[in-house]
Amino acid sequence: MSREDQEAQEDELLALTSIYPEEEFKRKDAAPGGEISLCLELPSDFIISIKSNCATNSFAENFEDTVSFLPPIVLNFELPPDYPSAAPPDFTLSCKWLSQKQLTLLCHHLDVLWEENKGCVVLFPWIQFLKEETLNVLDIKSPYEIEVSSNGLQNWMQPPEKTPADGVLLERGSFDKRAIQDVQSVSALVKYILVFSEAQEKKVFDGKPFLCDICFMEKLGSDCTHFKDCQHVYCNTCLKDYFEVQIKDGQVHALNCPEPKCTSTATPAQVKNLVEEQLFSRYDRLLLQSSLDLMADVVYCPRPGCQTPVMQEPEGTMGVCSGCEFAFCILCNMTFHGISPCKIPDDKFLELSEEYLAANEERRREMDKRYGDVLKAVEGLRNMEWIGKYSKPCPGCKAPTEKIDGCNRMTCTRCRQNFCWLCLKILPQDNPYKHFDSPSDCFNRLHEKEGN
Repeated sequence: MSREDQEAQEDELLALTSIYPEEEFKRKDAAPGGEISLCLELPSDFIISIKSNCATNSFAENFEDTVSFLPPIVLNFELPPDYPSAAPPDFTLSCKWLSQKQLTLLCHHLDVLWEENKGCVVLFPWIQFLKEETLNVLDIKSPYEIEVSSNGLQNWMQPPEKTPADGVLLERGSFDKRAIQDVQSVSALVKYILVFSEAQEKKVFDGKPFLCDICFMEKLGSDCTHFKDCQHVYCNTCLKDYFEVQIKDGQVHALNCPEPKCTSTATPAQVKNLVEEQLFSRYDRLLLQSSLDLMADVVYCPRPGCQTPVMQEPEGTMGVCSGCEFAFCILCNMTFHGISPCKIPDDKFLELSEEYLAANEERRREMDKRYGDVLKAVEGLRNMEWIGKYSKPCPGCKAPTEKIDGCNRMTCTRCRQNFCWLCLKILPQDNPYKHFDSPSDCFNRLHEKEGN
């Protein structure tokens, strides 16, 4: 290696180290070379979709989402001894979301740039080209469809049938061995893209200043919390106090954005990041309990020291606690009693009786199935109570008789016997009114209302 080449290489690597942060440029220690990761600046509301041509991939074909960032294009290079005087850098170009055909085209453009700048250092022009011209050269616009094929997983291992030169494109199915589409599966690619975009958004957010509408102080995003649904931002100090009050009051479903009438809710991860561990444990427990309470097929073990959630079997009445192995009736919370009806506690009998008497037919059938004939007897007792209060027995056949209106001379609809409603004396069939004209307690009381 000539001294001129050595100095040019060292100067170029030092320049790249000073220009790019460590997470973007990593210099190799063993040999002159390094790795540069380049994130492209995407247009706003950039939509991507993914289509797989791999027959072995079972991932859903219609994935589509809006992203702010895509994973980087990675340029890995080593500088040969006669660079830059005679030879170009040895490199590979890899990316998760560009096809091998697209990466091969970019490799060709890097070769052209070397030919145009032969004898000069070329890494910085390569980096600038990849960062600023990739979208234009590959005609990438929103919505953009990422195509992944079995070639993307295997063919980069094989040398191309024809090397691109002087603007000649590769033959169909032939790719530059320096072009690597680093994809293991479509599902892994989707996950990586979404996670990377979210991480980059967080990085950008952390470096921006925001005004908190609670304390009216300007703070960096790293000290703030962002509600994604509504885009409102508040400082962590104010939100921490707000969340702590709500959790202590048991209002775990009220951890909304503080903006009036805003319905955005804090995620459990945001809550965990702000409150202390003990308070988050209470939040987590109450949130789980409230969610279970909304599930119709979940009951709790009735033992006071257990209270473990138990999934009930469809159409069944037995619950078995996984914590203490207690078998209980899910209707009455007592020890499981098979097909026998539930026993009604003494302190609940009056309450259940009133509920049964006020219930509709469907509810009564449910209660009859649960408690047997016990509550049906309540209905009978209520009828007997009403009969005793509002009717009188016929003195002839003892049938209950109700007086609706008219005089006090009654005729039993069952035995046709005439009798006095006031004293229940049987009246003669030929002249039943004589009873009210003769000296007696009922004299002259034919039309008198009872109780007067």
